Amino acid sequence: MTKRPEEIALMAESGQLLAEVFGYLDQMSLVGMSTMQVNDLIDSLIVNELKARPASKGQYGFAYALNSSRNNVVCHGVPSTTDILQSGDIVNFDITLEKNGYIADSSKTYLVGEVSPLAKRLVQVTYEAMWKGIKAVRPGARLGDVGHAIERHARRNGYSVVREYCGHGIGREMHEEPQVLHWGNADGFVVAGRHGVHHRTHDQPGATFCSNRRRRLDRGHARWATVGAV
Repeated sequence: MTKRPEEIALMAESGQLLAEVFGYLDQMSLVGMSTMQVNDLIDSLIVNELKARPASKGQYGFAYALNSSRNNVVCHGVPSTTDILQSGDIVNFDITLEKNGYIADSSKTYLVGEVSPLAKRLVQVTYEAMWKGIKAVRPGARLGDVGHAIERHARRNGYSVVREYCGHGIGREMHEEPQVLHWGNADGFVVAGRHGVHHRTHDQPGATFCSNRRRRLDRGHARWATVGAV
């Protein structure tokens, strides 16, 4: 679970490349595009321009470079040629990238065209909750502090978190320990050192993790996608 400084440096390189991917997405006009078109463009960018590997392809039998979750799809949506983005949509793109053996994993929600005040508020509160969780990461904090900060902000604004999913450790594997819950838990791991997260009985710094941003008003399930009715 813990990482050496040289490993963290390689992970930072992967993270920087993934930031470039989202920077590319930021400049795109998504109205009228299918989620499969977005997938194909991102796949090509990662492979041909960044000389990296889309880490989600082949993971658990998944065939694409990203998950695309539009409107009431909470997460793990599958790109499709018939899933056409329209003005008023919100869509989350969840993308992973591997470079030099280390994986970066992140997602971002986009407002497509002109969206409703309700949709804008959902995305804004989710973004704020993410930063509440990030700011809770400090030496001596528990991972439960992170989850508590996220859930408290969501509930104060009339939302709930999806407890069936969580953040996770990351490195050479996409999913490593620890699990990072989005709701408070008094027990668990303790943050130690500049880059570290570790179990409360240990003291080695250097663990790395990511936390996925998910909010819902209601939910359901499918094979890949988790769908909620707003």
